[in-house]
Parts: sequence; structure tokens; C-alpha cells
Amino acid sequence: MPFPPSPLPDLNVTMVEIGGCPLTLADVVAVAREGAHVRLAPEAEAAIESSRAHIDALAAAGDGVYGVSTGFGALATRSIPREERSRLQRSLIRSHAAGNGPLVEDEVVRAMLLLRLKTLASGHSGVRLSTARAYADLLNSGLVPLVHEYGSLGCSGDLAPLAHCALALIGEGEVRDGGVVRPAAEALAAHGLAPVILAEKEGLALINGTDGMLGMLVLALADLELLADTADLAAAMSVEGQLGTDRVFAEDLMALRPQVGQATSAANLRHFLAGSPIVASHRLGDGVVQDAYSLRCTPQVHGALRDALGYATTIAERELAAAIDNPSVLDDGRVESHGNFHGAPIAHVLDFLAIGVADVAGISERRTDRFLDVARNRGLPPFLADDPGIDSGLMIAQYTQAGIVSTLKRLAVPASVDSIPSSALQEDHVSMGWAAARKLRTAVDGLARVLAIELLAAARGIELRTPLRPGAATGAAIAVLRETVPGPGPDRFLAPEIEAAYRLVRNGRLVTAALRDAAGFVPHPSAPQGPFEKENS
Repeated sequence: MPFPPSPLPDLNVTMVEIGGCPLTLADVVAVAREGAHVRLAPEAEAAIESSRAHIDALAAAGDGVYGVSTGFGALATRSIPREERSRLQRSLIRSHAAGNGPLVEDEVVRAMLLLRLKTLASGHSGVRLSTARAYADLLNSGLVPLVHEYGSLGCSGDLAPLAHCALALIGEGEVRDGGVVRPAAEALAAHGLAPVILAEKEGLALINGTDGMLGMLVLALADLELLADTADLAAAMSVEGQLGTDRVFAEDLMALRPQVGQATSAANLRHFLAGSPIVASHRLGDGVVQDAYSLRCTPQVHGALRDALGYATTIAERELAAAIDNPSVLDDGRVESHGNFHGAPIAHVLDFLAIGVADVAGISERRTDRFLDVARNRGLPPFLADDPGIDSGLMIAQYTQAGIVSTLKRLAVPASVDSIPSSALQEDHVSMGWAAARKLRTAVDGLARVLAIELLAAARGIELRTPLRPGAATGAAIAVLRETVPGPGPDRFLAPEIEAAYRLVRNGRLVTAALRDAAGFVPHPSAPQGPFEKENS
């Protein structure tokens, strides 16, 4: 008997089709952050029904098949009679929804829901079409299951976080509905959705994946693409404000070391510094032989993060084309257990990115510190203060920066090497990918705050060089900053100014201004569509 179609989507909402071709990074961001809706492609629905037919045949045969007619993990030796299998799947979800601690962000949960649905749509999980459609409807409803910080070891995937998502699907647990926490059953009913009664294999299919860590990787990639450009902008402003040279960023010098990320960063620096009257003012005869490493080696450090982003993007795109489940239903009808749920490929790159983030933040803090030291800032007042001694200027802003950088160094310690056994030693090597993803989210936010403080210092330093003027690109960024943050002057309450600069970093307005073309402002392609004014602020 054919299943009834899902409710017609709102035609004014962006729609992402699942199952026709692999999801893109932009698809994940659109659903997670921008509220895009999803629909199953016709070929996905056919694949789901085909794989379910294999599961139904195995369930009817009565043989012990993991995930279909046996217990789970170390309890897989017990055969489960047919009349108990629905209870088995429900019990699996209830017992695995064992997360604890603070709630994770809505965008992370929406990314998880999307990526789990992506695997269900592959036709290798064996769920019923009605269950996959119900999962899509849950995502489109805007209801967000409550998922907790702690509970995942990253193998077999993100079991506990995904179990909290599945708990909402069966009408249990709690969800966030428009900012209000409600019982899932009540919220489903209010949105015209019915709880799902799980059949064989479905409980396991809903939780056995790496969707949490992958979702956070994709979101971090989007954030870091923007922050990499922002770091280049901040460095360019520091070069201007500290009377540094742009000669070291020349294209022919960069070609001597053909690293892709380094070349990109250097090209940004050349663009941001093009036509700068400050740089031109001391190009010859200023007596300085070399700039400090924190200025001169910017492309090398920033570029290393860019190269890490390139590798991480490759891994993420492969994972978006994957079907992560266990056991998996193969096209010939076999249902095979395997280890594709192990999160190591994702966990390693999450840790790799955290190292790059810490290094970029560290060099940013060093550039800031040079602005404040009268022995090194080439004629600027101590701490960029208006009346040094009475005023402290940006002294303590650098303390804040240094504290964040110290935290980021600790967060750069890999989580993926810290396996800890579980499930009576059946799961004796785990990826810790969820932990790697959570610490990377903290690190990304910290980098944005460090760069915001460097931008504040650099803008003030440049303005204190008056009558010398900055270049067009950096001048445009300073003009945007000055819309919300005043320029040099006596000491004032500094924390709100740092926060305002941080928001301009996160929403991409500073880089957008600096990257403008002759036709006017061009939005930065990775500037988020408002999430940081909401839950992530």
C-alpha cells in the first residue's frame, strides 16, 4: 500500500532535496542556520522502499540478524522474538538517550537531523519510507530536540546525541519549539505530526552515525573561511598601523614556496594594503631592515590554516557522500555489520583545525601586543592610551586576548588520541570525534574574539598616525567599525566595544567592506545569515 505524501512545503522557504545527489557544504549550512526545508528525492524514496523490503524479508525468516532480530553491542548474542522487536527498538532509543550537561546549539541539532536523514535516504539503512518522511517532517517543523553536551564517544558514531533526536521522533523527551521547551508529544501534536512506532532495524538506523561531529565540522568550515579572510584583514591593518612593509607579500616571493594557502593569504594582504598612503610613506629610508615575524610571516601562518581547511573540506565532502550506519543493507540484499561508523576520519581533521586556529590566534595576539609596547610600536603612545598614566588604553584588552589564546592552546590538544573503552570492551577503541568537534566550536568562537581585539587595536593605531591615511580597503573596514565603536579618546567602558567588534567579525561586515569591488559592497560568501544575533551570540 503506498504511503501518503508529506505535507506540501512552503514554497517561500529554501528547499534542499535529499538523496538525488550528495549534499553540499552549503546545503548543510542552509538547513542548519538559515531554516531551509528538506524533501526526499524520488530516487531516494525508491531506494528506501527497496532496502526495507530486504529487512522485512530477513525479519520474516527468523534468523538472527544484528539490528533486526538481536540485541545490540555486547548484548547482540540474544535473539529477540518478533512480538518484542518494536519494544526492542523503542528501548534502544530510550536507553541511549543518556546525554547530560548543557544543551548544544540549535544549528548543531538541525545539522544532525539533516545528516541522519541523508543516510536514511541512501537506501542502506532499511527504514520504512514512512519513518524517513516523518524524520523530514520533524526537521521541517522547526522543532529542535534537546541534545546535551556530554554522551558521545564518537563510536558507534554519536549514539547519545542522535538518540535524543530519535526520542523526539517517537514522541518522548523534550524539544524546543520557537524558543519554548515543550514535551515532544505535545509539540508534535501541535504541529500536526504523529509519533513514530519503530519497526525492526529502525531504532539502530536512527542513532548509528557520525552526524553530530560531521555537522559541527561543516559549520566550522563555513565559519573559518570567513575568519581566515578576517585574520588577513586584521594583519593588513596591523602592518599599516605599525609602519610595516608589504614587500614581503610579493607574488614572486610567495612563488618560491608554492603553498596554496600561503599564496591566498598573501594575495589578500596585497589587496588590503593596495594604495595605502601609510605604507607608501615609509617605503624607502625608514631604517627598518625587517619586520617582526608576527607581521612578516603572516601568510605562512594564516596559509597553514587555509591548507588545513582545504584538507578538512575534502574529508567533509566525502562524508557528505557517505551512508554511515551499522549494519548496512547492500544492494544485493545482504545486511552486513562493519566499522564505517567510526569517527576517526572526521575527528582527526577536527583536531587538525583546532591546531591551526590556535596558531592564527597566537600570531594575532602578538601583533596586538606590539601596538601597545612603546618600545616596539614606532612612535605610538603606550597602550594606545589617550593620556598614558591616567588612561590605560587597550592594556587589558590584550590581557583578554592573551587569556583566550591560552585557552585555545589547551583546546589544540587532540581529542582523537584519547580513546576510552566502552560496552564491556566490545567498543574498545573510540574516536572522541564529538569531543573534538565541541572543542573546535569553542576555539572558532575564541579566534573571532581575538581577531576582534586586534582589529580594535589596529584601527586605533592607524587613526593615531593621522594625517597619514589607510588604504581604501582597510579604510572601508575602519569606517564600518566606527559605526558602532568610537575612535581614539579617553578611557571608556571597553567590554561593549569588544563585543561590538566581535559581532562585526562574525557577521562578516568588516571583510565585506574590505573586499568590495568597484560596483559597491559584495557580501562575503561565508558571512552567516544572522545566527550570531540569535543563539550563538
